[in-house]
Amino acid sequence: QVVERCLELGAASARYISGSMASPSLPEEVLREAENTWGGLDMLILNHIGQSGFTFFSGDVGHVRSLLETNFVSYVALATAALPLLKESEGSIVVVSSIAGKIAGPFTASYSATKFALDGFFSSLRQELIIDKVNVSITLCILGYINTESAVRAVSHVIPDSPAPKEECALEIIRAGALRRRELHYPGPAIGSALLLHSLAPELLESLLRSSYRLENVRR
Repeated sequence: QVVERCLELGAASARYISGSMASPSLPEEVLREAENTWGGLDMLILNHIGQSGFTFFSGDVGHVRSLLETNFVSYVALATAALPLLKESEGSIVVVSSIAGKIAGPFTASYSATKFALDGFFSSLRQELIIDKVNVSITLCILGYINTESAVRAVSHVIPDSPAPKEECALEIIRAGALRRRELHYPGPAIGSALLLHSLAPELLESLLRSSYRLENVRR
């Protein structure tokens, strides 16, 4: 369906590979397909997550390990496999993350940990590429509440805010990668305000977050 839609919108060609990002072999398969089909790679957009609830931390350490494998380690594996092609094209890596990777709120302990890990790894890698004079940009996308089906299903019973449109968000992600921006904040005003308040008064921000949720709807 995605391929059909891409072609309808005017793409010259579109291909897909199906598989689980928990598989250690999939990153190499994806990059081999890109090289064989197009002869290279201009932009790698990392945007996949494992299943995670919006609830109190249950103590399930196994789930934390599994989520780190999908939400973090597979991102590193894909980026590592793609770097030789991206160095040739002087291309871009776009990492889709979350405000939960900058500000830790309640009910997202495992998910938030994986997003903080993305910031740490790719922010460090960006500096190493600069030191080595490698012209590959890294854009970290800090997203708020977006009206994707999975996000609305997971948090709409707890978060009363209206989600931002996914179509506009997708365009902003592509634009940020093409412009080789360091970070994208979307929706901008909400994310920018939260990050500023977090740096100035983190306890106040945390209190506001807790008071804004419908806590009676949070399942333990």
